[in-house]
Amino acid sequence: MSTHEVELTRTVRCCIPLDETTWTNQPRNNTFAGWPSMTGIGLYAELDVTVRGRPDPTTGYLVGIQDIDALVRSRALPILSRTVRERPTTPAECALREMARACIDHTDLPIVRFGWRLTPFYRLELETASMTADPTTEPATVLYRQQFEFAAAHRLHCDDLSDDENRRIFGKCNNRNGHGHNYRLEVIVEAPLTDRPAFGLGRLEAIVREHVVDRFDHTNLSLDVEEFADCNPSVEHIARVCHDRLINPLRDAGAALRNVTVWETEKTACTYPP
Repeated sequence: MSTHEVELTRTVRCCIPLDETTWTNQPRNNTFAGWPSMTGIGLYAELDVTVRGRPDPTTGYLVGIQDIDALVRSRALPILSRTVRERPTTPAECALREMARACIDHTDLPIVRFGWRLTPFYRLELETASMTADPTTEPATVLYRQQFEFAAAHRLHCDDLSDDENRRIFGKCNNRNGHGHNYRLEVIVEAPLTDRPAFGLGRLEAIVREHVVDRFDHTNLSLDVEEFADCNPSVEHIARVCHDRLINPLRDAGAALRNVTVWETEKTACTYPP
């Protein structure tokens, strides 16, 4: 059977205790929740490794996920542990680069992305060129992914349609007095990766707060936001407006906006650009 290229992502969960215990000798009784286990106070992390290629036509495997697990636990976790204990002021971007390079240098797995989820809402990610670049001579970049929330009301209604057509298309969302959502927003930006990154999470959060969250939060999008005066505030249009409000301020700060995703509910989200 012929196969096409695929991407496979494996998440390795781990807990790094803050004391000097022999955490590497812990039994692996629950790797789903993370190994090492959180036996005391420590740092929880998720490391995502993405590989790309053609699966074996017989087994259907691209790689064995156990090989990814072994690589991350033997090469990346010791670096993360030392950084947390001995160099806690190290920029997370630089620690990620060190972990990714250690893995790349000790495997022939076709790794194309290496990510670190520092919180349930914040993730850093390196792509192939930045994992292999010589930091002294070649430019490298890092992707920042952070999520935000704002609460807003809207009414889905098109003046060009009749009242009956609006009710048929939008249903309860056409309620004359509007309705509300707790919107969730993820912003993905690319910025230069150096030993002392000039752009970081703090700058990203400040820009998104100023240009999106403070502008949209606790408003009626249909009535209070000028971009929606002649534009139906669907989640598709909200995603585009968020993107357009952020692209120039982020560029001025030295970062490039990749895309934004807006969740209207847990079941409905839109990404722009795709």
